[in-house]
Amino acid sequence: MQFNRTTQLPIGGYLGLELSHGQEFYPDLLRLNTGRNALEYILRQRKYTKLYLPYFTCEVLLEPLVKLAIPYQFYHIDKELNPIIDFEIEHGAAFLYTNYFGIKQEPIKELSLKIKNLIVDNSQAFFSEPLAGVDTFYSCRKFFGVPDGSYLQIKRKINKKFPVDESSFRASHLLKSLDHGIEYGYRDYVENNKNLENNDIKTMSPLTKSIMSGINYEECAQIRERNYNFLHKHLKEYNLLNADIDKHTAPLVYPFLFDDKHLKVHLIQKKIFVATYWPNVFKWTNKKMFENYLAHNLVPLPIDQRYNLQDMFLMLNILKQLL
Repeated sequence: MQFNRTTQLPIGGYLGLELSHGQEFYPDLLRLNTGRNALEYILRQRKYTKLYLPYFTCEVLLEPLVKLAIPYQFYHIDKELNPIIDFEIEHGAAFLYTNYFGIKQEPIKELSLKIKNLIVDNSQAFFSEPLAGVDTFYSCRKFFGVPDGSYLQIKRKINKKFPVDESSFRASHLLKSLDHGIEYGYRDYVENNKNLENNDIKTMSPLTKSIMSGINYEECAQIRERNYNFLHKHLKEYNLLNADIDKHTAPLVYPFLFDDKHLKVHLIQKKIFVATYWPNVFKWTNKKMFENYLAHNLVPLPIDQRYNLQDMFLMLNILKQLL
């Protein structure tokens, strides 16, 4: 019997977390620490001189632009969430489009045929596979219980070895939620999110990689699609947004657009915790802009793998009482 290991690992001692050993959903993509750092990686590698990005996006995407002193310009989206390109894209610039809620894969296919330097933000679309030759990045923690992590598709890699990230000190909210529930860990969640700000590019932590290797992705995708379709069946007539999806789409949330900016507050009071996408949009826009209306009135209803159809039914009943 022959063994190839040349370094001695510790034997004995206490037992660690028992995590399943399976395969990641994107085993061949580059593993990094955060989505914003994945964007930074693209910008560094491609050496773009400018970036076009939507008004309707998260402000963390500005971090790498500020760090690298790259000029940027916002563009508008229409009522179908498609980009309004009423300007000429400068030579040497890149165009970033967000796969909103994971339901905009078709517009991305069309954009990839028209725009040379397209960057796809799939932070809200983990299960939307990247198009060949299109720089695309993902955020793990939007879809799964991990402290950080991102995947990146890019053809040419930077010739540099990046340090490995460490996640254990950012995982407290995940552990507390198991013992005491989501609300108990919320303060830690906010603090751990702040810790992700302005980090250097690193490779994915061993903790996050281990968790991502033990997820039943097929089941997660099926549950999301089932829950989404259930809500859409019952809310389509009220929804001001066209939220139809193709078969085998596993979205982030169900995007319910309703003309009542207080609806989110009422749902939170009923312990249905819905986010605002995104508070920074209020600073970037005025009340006449569609993006401002979206940030006020779009209600992202949870549909993830934690919930069954009974949960969807209960949430639907509460929501309909508020309409």
